[in-house]
Amino acid sequence: MAELRKELAYLAALRPRQWTKNLVVFAAPLFAFSINWQSFLGSLLAFVLFCCASSSFYLLNDIADVQSDRRHPVKCQRPIAAGLVSIPVALTMAAVLLSNALILGWLRSPLLGATLIGYAILQIAYNLKLKRTPILDIIAIAIGFILRACAGAAATGIILSPWFLMCTAMLALFLGIEKRKAELRWLQIRGCNTRAVLRRYSIPLLIRMESMVTTGTVISYALWSYGPIIKGASTPWMMLTFPFVLYGIFRYQMLSDPKERAYQSEADFKKEESTERPEEILLTDLPILLTVVSWSMTILVILWLKHQGVIE
Repeated sequence: MAELRKELAYLAALRPRQWTKNLVVFAAPLFAFSINWQSFLGSLLAFVLFCCASSSFYLLNDIADVQSDRRHPVKCQRPIAAGLVSIPVALTMAAVLLSNALILGWLRSPLLGATLIGYAILQIAYNLKLKRTPILDIIAIAIGFILRACAGAAATGIILSPWFLMCTAMLALFLGIEKRKAELRWLQIRGCNTRAVLRRYSIPLLIRMESMVTTGTVISYALWSYGPIIKGASTPWMMLTFPFVLYGIFRYQMLSDPKERAYQSEADFKKEESTERPEEILLTDLPILLTVVSWSMTILVILWLKHQGVIE
């Protein structure tokens, strides 16, 4: 039993629930309507490599923040902060994961390798400086999502369109702002701050930023889905997916709103994913999960009908 607990602690230190963010690598073939086994396997490889790379930096970040994490009501349970994984072992795990991700990525494609190197440089800059710099910290989070999307394209040989990059950038900024808003909400309620940059933010400021980015996200996706007339999606039938995107964004905003606290049970509020981990809502909020599944299924149906010549 002790051995099993130790192995589970090693796995937990990699933060596997955070790997949902790496699903962005599948966006490039999906948006390009290039869905086949070759693109799937290429995207799957990019997903695995980004999981390895991101987990290596989660380990390094937990090592750097071990003292502050031990003072946090939730983060104190992380394996390194709790003493379940030693710092030397965590350093070895991080080195092995990152080096293998970079080498395998470069062997697959120099462009994929370069994307992973760019991600590594971004994470180093983020942990050393950017995470303590207001606005730039959110931009850095967004760039991380963009690099994931670029990795999916590099692994599958797909050329990214400007509309794809615009949609990805806007959605990534939205997620970054939502993350900071949720963290600030936790700080105001619990009074525990382990992120210095939060002192430079306020809920009204983040709401104004959120409003601007939400508008950009909705408009850019709507224009892309309009079809080939404006060099967007390959079929205007993609407009059918727009309601799912709109609902998903609004639902996400509602869950991160400070007033939503009044409608949550104490058990729900204590969950880390409902406060400082809004990106994990995909795994915990049923309406969001159903929206993503419905959006994906609609795209697949449109793609199949287009392939059959039923629609243009």
